[in-house]
Amino acid sequence: MSSPISFALAILLLAANLFAASAPMSPAQIALYQGADRDKLLVDGAKREGQFTLYTSHTWFKTFVKEFEKKYPFVKANEWRNDSKNIIRKVIEEVKAGRPLADIVETTSDGLGVLKREGLFQEYFSPEARFYPSELKPRGKSGFFYLPNRETYNSLGFNTKSVPPASAPRSLKDLADPRWKGKMAITSTTTGARWLGNLIETLGREFVDKLADQEISVQDMAPAALINLVVSGEIPLSPTIFDANVTLAKQKGAPVEWRPLEPVVTTVGSAALLAKAANPHAALLFIDYLLSKEGQQLIMKGGLWSPREDVGSVEQKFKKNYMDEKYSSEEMEVKLGQWETLLRQLFLRRR
Repeated sequence: MSSPISFALAILLLAANLFAASAPMSPAQIALYQGADRDKLLVDGAKREGQFTLYTSHTWFKTFVKEFEKKYPFVKANEWRNDSKNIIRKVIEEVKAGRPLADIVETTSDGLGVLKREGLFQEYFSPEARFYPSELKPRGKSGFFYLPNRETYNSLGFNTKSVPPASAPRSLKDLADPRWKGKMAITSTTTGARWLGNLIETLGREFVDKLADQEISVQDMAPAALINLVVSGEIPLSPTIFDANVTLAKQKGAPVEWRPLEPVVTTVGSAALLAKAANPHAALLFIDYLLSKEGQQLIMKGGLWSPREDVGSVEQKFKKNYMDEKYSSEEMEVKLGQWETLLRQLFLRRR
């Protein structure tokens, strides 16, 4: 027979366990939870939260979040899109002001690296992570700082009415051909800076100085907007166009084509969870969906490529330049600043 003391101790332990089980989980516990009931935990929590806010640097997410809302109609996705630099600035300013609005930041590694150094991310777990390459998954002590969800290629986009495919540039060196003088434009965003950095690394500074005589116009807009000028024929060609933007334009009947001028600047977009996320359940539910096979198939419908290893994307055969794998986030930040300055010095002063 149990003693009164042992019985009382058992009661106390049971009460403690029941209290622990019923106590609300912290955002960090939710983010790193790996129990068998994880999906139910996220769905139930997302129903209570009812929404989440996503900051992203890609236009396709405007469509993507609508599909997510169809699958999970009890969650409202608030999506704000801008260039990576503006996203970084907005997140940091909001955090400093004590009014963080974003739950998820989805952008390229250069931007995510800055926010990671500021300590603004919550490490998280996703059962979908096992399907992605290790080199694209920066790990923390307990989970991942962010996980990859898209891959894009930036190179030559051209209007086929103004530039017949047979005569369009086939290499980076071809951009210096006199026939293209005054007919090209580049974006002033980090995409333009990466393009310039790729040129310097591939062909050297002397070639870049030569290209500066081509009267290339610098457009203060994202590639997603620049493609519209190519579609209209106002700008015959641009070497800073994402293949995804051309794919979407062609689906609408636009006379445009995309051509890889090797090596092609390849950018990986990833999703991070903010440490001060107000809606962690809904945010994690969205990240799981984004990384899932279904989500990645939807990503590819937007003309993007999936880093997920079991999706079966048709492998692009051209040579790629993964700048974010080549440099640390600190080194990349410095180089982008240098390339942006050089871009303005070489091209803007000649307009």
